[in-house]
Amino acid sequence: MSEPAPLPSMANRLPQPKFVVMTISVVAIALSLFQMYAAGIEPLGLFYQRSIHLAFIMFMTFLMFPAFGGDKKRGVLGWIIDIAFLAGAFTTGFYLSFFLDAIFNRAGFWSETDLIIGIIATVTVLEASRRAVGLGMTVIGIVAIVYALSGPRGSLPWVGEWLPGILAHRGADVDRLVGQLYLGQEGIYGLPMGVAATYIFMFVLFGAFLEVTGAGKFFIDMAYAATGKKPGGPAKAAVLASAGMGSISGSAIANVVTTGAFTIPLMKRLGYRPAQAGGIEAAASTGGQITPPLMGAGAFLISEYTQVPYLDIVMVSIFPAILYLGTVYLFVHIVALKNGMRGMPVEELPDWKQVLKEGWQFILPLGVLIYLLVINISPMRVGFWAIISVMAVAALRYAIWFFFIAPQKGEPRNHDALKAAIVKGIQITLAALELGAKNAVAVSMACAVAGIIVGVVGLTGLGLKFSSMMIAFSGGHIVLALVLVLIASLILGMGLPVTASYIVLIVLVGPALSNEFGIPLLIAHLVVFWYSQDSNVTPPIALAGFAGAAIANANPMETSFQAWKFAKGLYLIPAFMVFNPEIIEGGSIQIVLWTGFTAILCLVAFASALEGYLFAHMDIISRIVIVPATIGVFWPDLRAEIAGTIVLLVVLGLNWWKGKKNGPTPAVATS
Repeated sequence: MSEPAPLPSMANRLPQPKFVVMTISVVAIALSLFQMYAAGIEPLGLFYQRSIHLAFIMFMTFLMFPAFGGDKKRGVLGWIIDIAFLAGAFTTGFYLSFFLDAIFNRAGFWSETDLIIGIIATVTVLEASRRAVGLGMTVIGIVAIVYALSGPRGSLPWVGEWLPGILAHRGADVDRLVGQLYLGQEGIYGLPMGVAATYIFMFVLFGAFLEVTGAGKFFIDMAYAATGKKPGGPAKAAVLASAGMGSISGSAIANVVTTGAFTIPLMKRLGYRPAQAGGIEAAASTGGQITPPLMGAGAFLISEYTQVPYLDIVMVSIFPAILYLGTVYLFVHIVALKNGMRGMPVEELPDWKQVLKEGWQFILPLGVLIYLLVINISPMRVGFWAIISVMAVAALRYAIWFFFIAPQKGEPRNHDALKAAIVKGIQITLAALELGAKNAVAVSMACAVAGIIVGVVGLTGLGLKFSSMMIAFSGGHIVLALVLVLIASLILGMGLPVTASYIVLIVLVGPALSNEFGIPLLIAHLVVFWYSQDSNVTPPIALAGFAGAAIANANPMETSFQAWKFAKGLYLIPAFMVFNPEIIEGGSIQIVLWTGFTAILCLVAFASALEGYLFAHMDIISRIVIVPATIGVFWPDLRAEIAGTIVLLVVLGLNWWKGKKNGPTPAVATS
């Protein structure tokens, strides 16, 4: 789900003391149970839900990540610092939830205690973010606070008064800033935290239940069974398995590590270069975050910001996700054909019937989830019932085995066997509750600091100023504006996880894209969300690419460039949404079909031009001609669109004829 940002590396971490490990487990399970209670039994008020959730999350953060890093012992000083921050996490959450009515009654006239607790909360959030998300996020939060503050009149000028032109502002004193960040609905406990503390957590927990019960292996085995015999089979399996796993985990990096551990070695054995294997996995895993129904928390945030129902976000995102994953799949196919690769031997592949027989229970909870969304149940309540359904089908499967299958096989069916099964079920449930809470730490902390940034943007009017600057720099040209958004997303992605990058970008550039450039609101949000994924695959900071390189034992930068190439749909498809809004907003059936056809044609042609191969090797002239033809199809003019389509069809048709004339490329031996 958000991307949760990757947790700091566990390599070289010293083992935690046993009482710390136990405390983390207890707090994590308590948080998950609290969230289950609020989602399915007794919904809580806005501030109660968000403040208690964040207090739990920060408490876990300071236990999981020592002050001086996990590769050193805490020591006396470390424990003093951590205990101080643990106290801060507890105090700030307790204070807001316990004294909420009194705080509301003196709104705008804060007491000295309110301000002190607010300052403690802000510092605690920033430190927890440094540990769970990384220094970049914390630095951006501090810069935002410094930008917003002003000093007493007559003192030295503060940053807001130093800055030139449109960026200058009068600033806010401490009282006003603390009120905005801690005591209001536009700061730490604003919309990002609201989404993290409700929808995102429940679906992260749902993913954890699927993970501990073996859903990951089920998706991987099904992908291998479906594609393993085809040319480049393991790479194609990586695309499908990563889409399934990413839709559950919501993290491109976690996706690379889990599916890549299986797919990358097989890709290398089949004949893909190590950098290619790692790049394919990174590009495919990034697709998991734009694949419905979960979309790495993006669908929930987009729904909240645009007030478009969650189910509608999911439905309009299906075709773009298919286009992206189809493009990666096509790249994989072209590389396999170009190098004459064969598929895997049948005897090495799982039998899809057996896989389905052993893992059918993982399909039912997804069906429950989709059904409840269709009948318009709250996403938070949907997450609750989806989790219950996972537990129910697991119990049902065991009951079928215990009462029907075990007697036929002559296996023991007694009190001890039943007791052992119950104990194992409890252990799996507790493990899922703990894993879900741990997986939510990074995304919740990212959303908390994103709330600080959003609060400062609202307080200083920076969003409108940034929009004005964007219009000035782009000269009113929409293509240049999209390029600026892309560059900004890449820069932000070097220090922020995807979820935070999307929130910051949409607050800054969203008004300009919608109001000044006329891009429909939903499409503007989808474009920014898609572009926010690019730090996973774009050098010099390609987090998913680096993870793929580590598994493939390849050069990280070369692997990142391969990932960047395979993920080209990440840049083309959002632009296609802007110039052809019919694929999102709908229209007459003829227009939608035509737009969908031209989108697929463009992506096939562009992938072929980059690789220089489709049905046969492609000459340099054909590759060059494809570029302006693709631009013509993108251009919002029917004549240019038709002309570009004809050119692409002719070029690809000639390549098909050449391939048919020359015959198939001879297969090469796999290593």
